[in-house]
Amino acid sequence: MGLNTLRALFLRATGRLLSHEPVVLITILLIILGIWLFVGVTEEVIEADTQELDERVLLALRASGHLEDPIGPPWLERMAAEVTALGGIGPLSLFTMAVAGFLWLNRKRAMLLLVLISVGGGACVSFGLKQLIGRPRPSAVPHLTVVSSASFPSGHAFLSAVVYLTVGILLAATLGRRRLKLYILFVAILLTFLIGISRVYLGVHYPTDVLGGWTGGLVWALSCWVVARRLQKRGAVEAEEDPSPEGE
Repeated sequence: MGLNTLRALFLRATGRLLSHEPVVLITILLIILGIWLFVGVTEEVIEADTQELDERVLLALRASGHLEDPIGPPWLERMAAEVTALGGIGPLSLFTMAVAGFLWLNRKRAMLLLVLISVGGGACVSFGLKQLIGRPRPSAVPHLTVVSSASFPSGHAFLSAVVYLTVGILLAATLGRRRLKLYILFVAILLTFLIGISRVYLGVHYPTDVLGGWTGGLVWALSCWVVARRLQKRGAVEAEEDPSPEGE
C-alpha cells in the first residue's frame, strides 16, 4: 500500500469523524479515553500493582481490631446492603422490563429492541471479562454479603452502569424536554455510583474492581448512545419528541 493510498485513507477517516455533530464527536473521544483507562486499570490489576493500595482501602473501611465491623453506624451497613441489591440481576431485570413496557406503550418499538440488545450485550461482556481475568475476591476483610463469581470487573458496578446508564441515556434520547433528560441521567449516574461504592464498603470488591466496572459500563453506555443517535438520523429508531415550550 503506497503513501498516497495511506494519506487518502487517513483524510477520508478524518473527514468522516469531523462530519459528526460536536456532541457525538466528544462522546467518541470519551469512549476512546474510557477504553484506554479500562485497559490501563486491567493491566495494573493483572500485574497486582494495585493490590496493596486496594487492601489498604478495604482495611480503612473497617473498625480497628474488628474487621467484621465496617466503620459508621449500624444503619449505614444495612443501607449499603439494600443499595447494593439494586445492582443485582433480579432488580436490574425488573427495571429493564419496566422500561421496556414504557417504550412499548409509548409506541417506540425500535428503541425498545435497541434497549434490550444493549442490556443483554453488556451483560455478556461483563460476564466474559470476569471469566477472562479471573481475579479472586478480596480476602483482607470478611465479606458482608454473599458472592460467588470472580472479582474484576465488579459485575454490580458494570451492570448497573450498563442498565441504568444505558437505559437512561437511550430513554433520554427519546425525550425532548431538557429537564427530563437531565433528571433521568442524574438518577442513573447516582444509582451507578452508590451501587459501586457499596460493593467496596461491604468488602466484596476492591476499589479497582469498581473502577473497572464503572469505566467499562460507561464505555458501553456511551457506545450504545452513539449507535442510537446514528440510527435516529437514519430513521431506523424513533427520534426524540418535540419539546414543549415549558420544558426548555
